[in-house]
Amino acid sequence: MDSDQSLKRAETFSYVNPWIRYFLFFFSFLFWVFSFVIVGIGVYAKLQKATDTVRDTFLIDPAVILIAVGVVMFFITFCGCIGALRENIQLLKTFSFSLTLVFLIQLAIAIMGFSYSDQARGAVGKFVKKAIVHYRDDLDLQNLMDYIQKEFKCCGWNNYTDWSWNLYFNCTLSNPSTERCAVPYSCCTRVPGEAVINTMCGFGVQTQNYMEANKSIYPVGCADRAVLWIESHLLLVGALALGLALPQVAGIVLSQILISQIQDEITSML
Repeated sequence: MDSDQSLKRAETFSYVNPWIRYFLFFFSFLFWVFSFVIVGIGVYAKLQKATDTVRDTFLIDPAVILIAVGVVMFFITFCGCIGALRENIQLLKTFSFSLTLVFLIQLAIAIMGFSYSDQARGAVGKFVKKAIVHYRDDLDLQNLMDYIQKEFKCCGWNNYTDWSWNLYFNCTLSNPSTERCAVPYSCCTRVPGEAVINTMCGFGVQTQNYMEANKSIYPVGCADRAVLWIESHLLLVGALALGLALPQVAGIVLSQILISQIQDEITSML
């Protein structure tokens, strides 16, 4: 009787822990669905644009960035889903390697950002300059810049005169635009109780000195505001970084454990 029970236990025994297997599956499946949502939003945003944007804005187009991130997430989480469900070692190794690569790239960017802060600021500055130059050419860039300036209470990258980089806001005498020497309304200081936004509040501001401009807009550049925001929200920044890193580390660890268990299972059957 005891030998029969031992034989049954041996037949039903598996090195693969079902809890780890299904947890990794649902973990990957959740982010797999999320990747569909991201790609869907990106494609929708791209299709909703009235006109095709300038080629120079392709790499900084928020819709394109969303699609790219979604596609990468889809590939990685697909490998995790199917690999865990089918106990496929090759897919699990691809999943683990891809997550490790993404994690190391993010870590390298963070380290380089802190170690080479001036170079990092210059790289972000180039991105923002392109966004300012093509502010009227791409609705997504326009909304992004308006959101940044509203939230950080800033104007331009270095200061409010950066808006002369834009064809419409350029402050040269030869510019025939009605918005010459202006800045977007998102630079303007908020008026308490204002029911209707005054979109012309930034007109002619670039002709004023810093003290005069300060009466109607936020003249400080977004670069300085961003640094001040990070310094005053270090705990939040750390929590966001940890929240981004933990799921990746968990996926790497779980996939490696599952790979080891599957290999033990295969070895025991030989």
